Order: sequence, then C-alpha cells, then structure tokens
Amino acid sequence: MAHRSGVTKKPRLTWGERLRDLLLVVLVFTLGGASLTAYATFRIWQVGQQDGRRQVDAIVVLGAAQYNGRPSPVLAARLDHAIELYKEGLAKYFITTGGKLQGDNFTEAQTGYRYAKARGVPASAILMEDTGRNTLESMEHVRAIFDAHGLHTALFVSDRSHMLRVLRLAQDQGIEAWSSPTDTSPDDINSNLIRNSMIHELGGLGLYIFVSADADFGGDSAADPADLPSASPRPAAAPTP
Repeated sequence: MAHRSGVTKKPRLTWGERLRDLLLVVLVFTLGGASLTAYATFRIWQVGQQDGRRQVDAIVVLGAAQYNGRPSPVLAARLDHAIELYKEGLAKYFITTGGKLQGDNFTEAQTGYRYAKARGVPASAILMEDTGRNTLESMEHVRAIFDAHGLHTALFVSDRSHMLRVLRLAQDQGIEAWSSPTDTSPDDINSNLIRNSMIHELGGLGLYIFVSADADFGGDSAADPADLPSASPRPAAAPTP
C-alpha cells in the first residue's frame, strides 16, 4: 500500500497545554470584567456628583418605598429636594412616579403627590405616573405623560447612585434629561447602604444594557403602624391648564 509522503500530523495538545489555554481565557475575561466593572462604578459615582439643575418643562421624582401613604426616608429625601427645585421656579410641572405592591393602599406616586401638595406644590402642577413597577416602566409611562402634555425637557430627582441609570433610560425614551440628585438620602449616607446601592445599580445597568430589562420593584412597601387618612382619588395625569 502506498504511503503519502510529506504530510506531518500536527501533534495533539497535552492536557497541561489545554489547561494553560483555559486559564489564559479565564484570566482575559476576568481582567476585562474587572475593568468594565471599575469603569461602570466610576461612571455611577461621577454622574451622581453632578447637579444639572436648570429651567425645564418638568421635575420628575423617582419613586421609592412608602408606608401606607407615608414616604420612606429615601422617598422623602427625593421629594424634599424636588420640592426645593420646584419652588426655585425651575419647572411648570412636578411629576411623581411609582406604582404599588399587592396589598398596598397607596402607590408611591400618590404618596409623593400628597407629600408635595402638603408642602406647597399646587395640585394643578402635579402629574402622576402611578403604575410603573420599576424604573424602566416608570420612564416609559413618563414618556407618555410628556407626549400628552407636550413636554420635552426634565430634571430627574433620585439618589446619587441611581442617576446614571435614570438618565440612560430617560434619554433612550427621547426625553431631554438632566439630573439633580438629592444629597440627603440614607442610600447615599450610610456606608452599608452605599455599597448595596452600588451593587444594585451595577446589576441594573447590566440588565438594561444587555437584555433591556429592569428588576427594580420599588423597595419594601410593608404597612407602617402610623396610618394616614386616605386621600381622594386623583387621575394619573391632570388635564393641561
């Protein structure tokens, strides 16, 4: 039988060589992931330090946990800052956002409405997005409110660590957006909460960027012992004056 000449078989990789290549791939992915995480963390921190307050069509407050109609410390900090901006005359409209969990008597948006109205924001200026279960849904519904009222520009108010994701979502919805974060939120003061918020935002950004989803659910909305009198129903968006 004739044998083919000049053909040399390529030696097979040894198990040691395969392990070496596998470790190299793992190292490359680890370094790449670490670099991406470090950059995202820096951007979250950087954007959270910027206050872009200016004249806009609306001030939009991102929702957070409420306790039977009373805002949690996080939500109160956001609302206090937004009310300050409104009283500076920076916007015609004041938009509260956030739905509710099963069993809740109030939405986050209703709680924000009651709180802002009690502190001098006219009821005629307050619009509500009261069905969103997470930041992405709230932003989509805020876009609908903007369309209905002919609005284009907004100052978004939330915690410092939340602002990068908020601006990304707003801009993807076609809203001309700036951030004005509160500096009194427990999430930005307590060291443990700061770490938890940063981890949450890194996960939230990754989830949105890669699969266009959002896992937020507005925080813990368990009932608070201090009940408040019920408010009269209010439509999700007041008619344009």
